[in-house]
Amino acid sequence: MNGSRPGPLHAKTSRSQPVYKRIQSSIQQSIEEGKFKPGDLIWSERELARKHGVSLMTARNALSALEQQGFVERRHGSGTFVSIPKIDYNELLSTTELMGARGVSVRSRVLCAKAIEDQPEIAAHLGLPGNAPLVKLERVRQVKHEAIALEASYLAADKYGDLTARPLEAGSLFTTLENKYGVQIAYSDEEIDATRSDRRVAKLLGIEAGAPVLRIRQTIYSTAGLPVLYVLGLYRSETHQVHVRRTRR
Repeated sequence: MNGSRPGPLHAKTSRSQPVYKRIQSSIQQSIEEGKFKPGDLIWSERELARKHGVSLMTARNALSALEQQGFVERRHGSGTFVSIPKIDYNELLSTTELMGARGVSVRSRVLCAKAIEDQPEIAAHLGLPGNAPLVKLERVRQVKHEAIALEASYLAADKYGDLTARPLEAGSLFTTLENKYGVQIAYSDEEIDATRSDRRVAKLLGIEAGAPVLRIRQTIYSTAGLPVLYVLGLYRSETHQVHVRRTRR
């Protein structure tokens, strides 16, 4: 947002609807048409009430309905904002690719891009000796300067050591591996669970210490069946979700 408020609403809904529904539908339509982007500030209850000549309760009902459907989120003391789309993990895509498919760009704040040693458990995931040097790339993933994830990626230093000089503030690590190194990514083995954020993670993600986060540990393989990348990701639970289809025999 550039600091200005959105312009007038242009509802295209039936006048037979309750007033709060018409307000809700108009805002929803503007979001779906891309007039408001994720993270944009929209009208407050008071502004909606004044604009439409309705009570604060009616305006509140419209925003509450939008919030329940995931279109907006209300932040105490800051206002009402268009929600960042939730990420569904139904195929193997990077965070950049997942959000890009929803028309949202992701940037990274690089915390660490260096060679490390003495990580035998991670090295084992990559099929390497316990003392093998690794590249560690740790990034806070952001949408409109709002943190949505903390990701630490590990690769073999002897093959990918120059990534330390190219820390990927923008762009996809998957795409870099494919285009620069000729690695075709095929599949991943993953462990998914929930954990509580410690103070460092909470500060980086802008959440309360101890708040739940989704933890995903991935070993990612090439089409040759070789482990290429190990990723430990911590994701804000309100912006990420996992859909699983289960069948009964």
